[in-house]
Amino acid sequence: MKSKIPSILIVALVALFGCGRANAADDDFDTLTKLAEQGNAGAQNDLGVMYAEGRGVPQDDAKAVKWFRKAAEQGDAKAQRYLGVMYAEGRGVPQDDAEALEWYRKAAAQGDAKAQHNLGVMYAKGRGVPQDGAEALKWFRKAAEQGDADAQGKLGVMYDFGRGVPEDDAEAVKWYRKAAEQGDADAQVNLGEMYAKGRGVPQDDTEAVKWFRKAAEQGHIPAQFNLGVMYAKGRGVLQDYAMAYAWINVAAASGIEGTKEARDMVLKVMTPPQIQKGQSLATEIFDRIQKRKQAVEAE
Repeated sequence: MKSKIPSILIVALVALFGCGRANAADDDFDTLTKLAEQGNAGAQNDLGVMYAEGRGVPQDDAKAVKWFRKAAEQGDAKAQRYLGVMYAEGRGVPQDDAEALEWYRKAAAQGDAKAQHNLGVMYAKGRGVPQDGAEALKWFRKAAEQGDADAQGKLGVMYDFGRGVPEDDAEAVKWYRKAAEQGDADAQVNLGEMYAKGRGVPQDDTEAVKWFRKAAEQGHIPAQFNLGVMYAKGRGVLQDYAMAYAWINVAAASGIEGTKEARDMVLKVMTPPQIQKGQSLATEIFDRIQKRKQAVEAE
């Protein structure tokens, strides 16, 4: 029996050993389209992603749904999950939580970690199903144990606040750490909070600052605010009003309630040279974060 070559590999080979034409990208797309039209589920899913994200083609949610559905109906787990997302967000189809739930469930049953996470979110929020913390916990755990950072962070929240499970600070820290080490900004700031308060771990301001900084550099606004407060109070770092002002000012640009007031409180105890330095630092930080975001979006 001949083994099937995955569609993505076929396209990669075409790109690598193409005919030397200037429109190689068109060749790739044509090859993928032919495979999809022949019923290749992987190619159908890949086409759906291209249309959903506007990769190499004009962004078109309706066409994305068309191809996701074809692949999903063949049992492709990723396509089932993507189709669930389209229904959950009302992209290319009328918004429908019940339909989203159905497709998430199909993909989750096949072990797709992202679908398991999404199914957990539906139960946690009561979307398409009655709200059920225990069921949410079940699906977050399945995804978290596969290494899904989003699910790990949410599982940490469940233990942190006792949702669907008895409150357990040590377990919350365990799952926050797993997600934080994968770069999840929400988990990083939550882990920082646990260290700042000594919950589930020995109280440690230096560790708190470490995790706040990691999240803050990703543009996480509460982390930016928290880091500024740590500088203002000299907790885990040398007291530095200029740096405190800079981070709180960056957070205040979001317009979140209370950030501007906190910035102005720091401003009142600063000297003119400190204010000048703080403003300069804020500009540097803001530019650095924007460049990082652009680099991530370009990947």
